[in-house]
Amino acid sequence: MQITSAMKMVSAAKLKRAQDAVTQMRPYANKLREILQNLSSSLNAAENVYSRPTEGKNVLLVVISSNRGLAGAFNSNVIKKAWVMIREEYANANVTVLSVGKKANDAFKKTKHALPENGELPQNMNELFNHLNFANAAPEAEKIMAAFASGKFDKVYLIYNQFKNAAVQITQAERFLPVEAPKAEKDAKKGINIDYIFEPGKEEIIADLIPRSLKTQFYKALLDSHASEHGARMTAMHKATDNAKDMLRDLKISYNKARQASITNEILEIVAGAEALNG
Repeated sequence: MQITSAMKMVSAAKLKRAQDAVTQMRPYANKLREILQNLSSSLNAAENVYSRPTEGKNVLLVVISSNRGLAGAFNSNVIKKAWVMIREEYANANVTVLSVGKKANDAFKKTKHALPENGELPQNMNELFNHLNFANAAPEAEKIMAAFASGKFDKVYLIYNQFKNAAVQITQAERFLPVEAPKAEKDAKKGINIDYIFEPGKEEIIADLIPRSLKTQFYKALLDSHASEHGARMTAMHKATDNAKDMLRDLKISYNKARQASITNEILEIVAGAEALNG
């Protein structure tokens, strides 16, 4: 009970920092993604390699889990979501899994969907969560983008837990590449005009804004998963502490019953011995 209570307090302290990071990042990332979608719709496939039409024969799933357990259903939810996509949505496709975190790596490393050892992408990115910042996440996102641009993969999805609050995490399968075009009905309601005037020019926009937006989207998914992990662990350890208290209470009752029975037996033996001496 003391261990689970301490783990709960540690996760609560880390959750505050992780929650602040993701809530500050999310509005910027969402707005940048909206601009990216509108910008991509005004460029043709030759100008923007990140929105090229694909058939979806080769699919990359980036499964973001944690390095540690004792977090309830946090890791199993993303792993189950990945298997659902592999077996149902892309049953006829060649699916490859890129694991971020030891738990996802352990789940997929012995399957046929694991990354080949001599591939362009890293085998796992467990160390990202040790020093989670944009500078460390951006190079990994660049490798994924380069693999898509070279035609190695047709679609890339990010599977992670989106942070809602300490008790609720929403498992997401978010399309990373190719960039989704905005929905006409949704944009009509918002009144978005996608006829941009490019300054300084299309080439500079493509070379800077689109890669930056994709890196930000990847970093936001890592922040969401990081905050969700601490929220899930705090909730799990809180329940474990409550269960330990209930178990301790039941054990105390059992102990007191056994103690009372032992004392009663001793008294009966003393009384019986005294009666025998008097007799």
